[in-house]
Amino acid sequence: MPAIAIDGPSGVGKSTLSRSLAEKLGYIYIDTGAMYRAVTLYALENGIYPADEPALTAALPDIKLDISYIGGEQRIFLNGRDVSEDIRSPEVTNTVSYPSAMPPVRRYLVEMQRKMAHSKNVIMDGRDIGTVVLPDADLKIYLTASDTERAHRRHEDFKRKNVDISLEDVLKDIRRRDGIDSSREDSPLCAADDAVLVDTTVNTFEMSFAYLLGLIRERGL
Repeated sequence: MPAIAIDGPSGVGKSTLSRSLAEKLGYIYIDTGAMYRAVTLYALENGIYPADEPALTAALPDIKLDISYIGGEQRIFLNGRDVSEDIRSPEVTNTVSYPSAMPPVRRYLVEMQRKMAHSKNVIMDGRDIGTVVLPDADLKIYLTASDTERAHRRHEDFKRKNVDISLEDVLKDIRRRDGIDSSREDSPLCAADDAVLVDTTVNTFEMSFAYLLGLIRERGL
């Protein structure tokens, strides 16, 4: 089954671009970041500090995740409840890097992600798709953008959702998350050796979409 891996830090447009490309190509889009967010939400709702690895590891057997597509949109379910909006809260955003750095959590979700990719044509985005989850992907893309531009994009997203947070705080959180994601021992954020690097800093969505679609077409996918 053809598989496309799209990696990069937060705010580079991974989810929006991956979702739109999957719709255009008739592929299944898998947002792996949403899965880590769902685990983080479970911790927050059940009195587990998201950085408490022993407690969260012990809770993994009680965390059941499912992904469904309703009206062409990916929805993620946590123990039968649709949490697609809840996982985008500032509380989850501010703490998701902790579970994401835990080897037991990563092993639990990576196994799930690989099973999804083996049964369908997929575009999967995340931070370690091309390096760990799907090292044999047919095409690997690594998206980048300046941290200030990424903060601006994320801040605009929060404003549209009526979340009151300053641009300065968003930038601080992005830099903090970058540090955690790139320095963790297990599956750190980095580009695969054979990934195509794409800087989206000055691109509109349309420009990035057209370029990535061209890359995919060149590979005959």
